[in-house]
Amino acid sequence: MEGAGKDVNPLRNYRIGKTLGIGSFGKVKIAEHISTGHKVAIKILNRRKIKGMEMEEKVKREIKILRLFMHPHIIRLYEVIDTQADIYVVMEYVKSGELFDYIVEKGRLQEEEARRFFQQIISGVEYCHRNMVVHRDLKPENLLLDSKCNVKIADFGLSNVMRDGHFLKTSCGSPNYAAPEVISGKLYAGPEVDVWSCGVILYALLCGTLPFDDENIPNLFKKIKGGIYTLPSHLSGAARDLIPRMLVVDPMKRITIREIREHDWFKIHLPRYLTVPPPDSAQQVKKIDEETLREVIVMGYDKNLLVESIQNRLQNEATVAYYLLLDNRLRTTSGYLGAECQEAMDSSFSSIASYETPSSARGNRQQIFMESPVGSRPHFPAERKWALGLQSRAHPREIMTEVLKALQELNVYWKKIGHYNMKCRWSPGFPGQIHNNHTFSAESIENDSLSEKLNLIKFEIQLYKTRDEKYLLDLQRFSGPQLLFLDLCAAFLAQLRVL
Repeated sequence: MEGAGKDVNPLRNYRIGKTLGIGSFGKVKIAEHISTGHKVAIKILNRRKIKGMEMEEKVKREIKILRLFMHPHIIRLYEVIDTQADIYVVMEYVKSGELFDYIVEKGRLQEEEARRFFQQIISGVEYCHRNMVVHRDLKPENLLLDSKCNVKIADFGLSNVMRDGHFLKTSCGSPNYAAPEVISGKLYAGPEVDVWSCGVILYALLCGTLPFDDENIPNLFKKIKGGIYTLPSHLSGAARDLIPRMLVVDPMKRITIREIREHDWFKIHLPRYLTVPPPDSAQQVKKIDEETLREVIVMGYDKNLLVESIQNRLQNEATVAYYLLLDNRLRTTSGYLGAECQEAMDSSFSSIASYETPSSARGNRQQIFMESPVGSRPHFPAERKWALGLQSRAHPREIMTEVLKALQELNVYWKKIGHYNMKCRWSPGFPGQIHNNHTFSAESIENDSLSEKLNLIKFEIQLYKTRDEKYLLDLQRFSGPQLLFLDLCAAFLAQLRVL
């Protein structure tokens, strides 16, 4: 975390106002950014309290995730100031409270108003998923409203960055909004649990009550696991079709975000800026708003340093001023939240050529980014595939038999950790310490000094079942030279006869 830990006054760039709220390990204050005059909210997190409550990871996770995100319906993080006693998190100021309070005050909403909220929520959730983050605690209490009653998704403390080849198992979030597979402690990929929570939120918006509610927790869990709820008669036919498709107990049969976007109820009066899937965060940092850039330069900041800082996601006084000005301008001119958003973005942003390869938070897969020519309309991926690997319709036993044959041909050694999961290791010219059946002992896999000398590749193979009745074979490297691993993958693919 960057910051001004050595400064006498770490908040010298802000005029601190009243306390907005007090939490278990800190408080939130309203403040004014002196250079731009714009209001922000500053979370003041006490390090001693965080450590005492063993919440360091939760705090780090939220900061890490919010640093990535630039979306009109996700709360914005502008700056993190790290001191010996406290962590100051400077965030977007949202003054109209929680969606929860709005529902409590107004009761069930008319479908048009509920749809507007829901469209914004789905847009924000889709952006999270495209950036490989699952929220896991979506509920009206974590959905804030700005002065124009636009939704801002907040509280990413329970979120997880999704990595290829791994499922999540942690039971997170509020029971009333949690998916059956979450409260059951089953493995889940991630996106489908957010879809369930969005279904519960949509029900609450349209009905003013929760679909699953019981003071007795075992009874509540029974209702959730059984998908036991009732649909009020006042709902329209399209709404009555959408909600049950989101609240399907089997996550493999549950509707996806893409399918929600294509649903008739969702598409009614969809604002133009929400019709285009959100760009990845890696694409966004390559766009500079010229008008905002000029405003910041007038304040005395160096143009080249500012452009470089924005492109490389560096936090400093100039970038904080830039993003505060940019966000406020887009809000007040309806750029983010008006019908002309996409056109405004196309005309006011100029593309900056990147000479760097974006770093990936997705393990060891290589990402390929298609760049649009300068001045052209950006191309967004039609859909981010969550399953990466080799797919087959063969029987899983047959697939695993062929996998073992291929591993043996390539002199790869393995250790089974499940029927369809194994740890493997391979090196050109492997020495002894290996059993005759190409398996290895638990102790031998952890010899790091030997691994370095041998250019040892350690990887894992896992077979999954997909939603369309196929089977997916996934390989994930844990250590060893990456190019050597790619060579091994190519040879492995050539050996397989069933895929």
